[in-house]
Amino acid sequence: RSFHVTGVQTCALPILDGPGSTLAPQMFRVMDPVSQRMMGLRPDITPQIARIATSRLGNAPRPVRLSYAGPILTVKGSQLRPEREVTQVGIELIGSPALQADAEVIIATAEALNAVGVQNASFDLTLPRLVTLLCSGMELDFETTNTVRAALDRKDAGALHKVPALLPEQRETFEYLLSTAGVAETSLAALQKMSWPPAARAQVRDLVTVVKLVHEAVPQLKVTVDPVEFRGLEYQTGVSFTIFARGVSGELGRGGRYVLSNGETATGATLFMETLLQAAIAPAPAKSVYLPFSTRAAERQKLHAEGWHTRAALAEESDARSAAKAQGCTHIFTAGRVEALG
Repeated sequence: RSFHVTGVQTCALPILDGPGSTLAPQMFRVMDPVSQRMMGLRPDITPQIARIATSRLGNAPRPVRLSYAGPILTVKGSQLRPEREVTQVGIELIGSPALQADAEVIIATAEALNAVGVQNASFDLTLPRLVTLLCSGMELDFETTNTVRAALDRKDAGALHKVPALLPEQRETFEYLLSTAGVAETSLAALQKMSWPPAARAQVRDLVTVVKLVHEAVPQLKVTVDPVEFRGLEYQTGVSFTIFARGVSGELGRGGRYVLSNGETATGATLFMETLLQAAIAPAPAKSVYLPFSTRAAERQKLHAEGWHTRAALAEESDARSAAKAQGCTHIFTAGRVEALG
């Protein structure tokens, strides 16, 4: 089921509740000259879908599966997606804590990309909370945790040596974690060798399970793991991912697990259409048949029932074939049958 949701919300509405709480810096704001109220233009559609799920669909049987499409506007772009205005198309699976839900979203997204001709798509999986949980287990303070997380996100191992609060063995642990990024099987094997705090260990187990479920359903899908990536995934709480394709600049999409304002868990995926169009194979032109002026309505209706696209002449013509080619048609209807123009 799809919902069309408006792009402008007044700040009196809880647009920044739940998964939207991390989006405030990216929200473009304007003043309504009539009401004198501040309005925010959505930087992401997911929070609006989450609000629909907890309000209008609050009593709907779980899990709820929704889809959406629409434009968004951000204050500034990112390195991977510098555009400020993009079109999002996405899916959300709301109300199930099962890891099968995470796998279903990844599988459905991979199949959708394949259906539109995207080749060599790669899903880069991550756990946005993993570094924070590891720092918590080491009893590092808030400032040190943020410094470490930023250094790892930049893949800057050298910056770790400039953090005075880190003990040598802690620094080595983070450097090892940084080195584990790569193909899913190799990366997961390396992650499982580490000593984790209980909460972090649970997240690694979840990641292992999701990768297994995805590979069972789509064995040809390229899956990589980057355990320290978190930029753009700030409101995700579990297995998350970014989608790339060979030869395409920027990300095709992203997604992951998050928590709604009412405490429900959800997982979803968003595709960025402007980038996706660079990766998708252009569809073959639809076969269309030109109908000369004398064509009867019954014949036109029969062609429609057979799946033909038709373009009809609006007046008598001296050269119907030339007119058909000028209209971009591949066929012409003549003598009671469809004939290729060549």
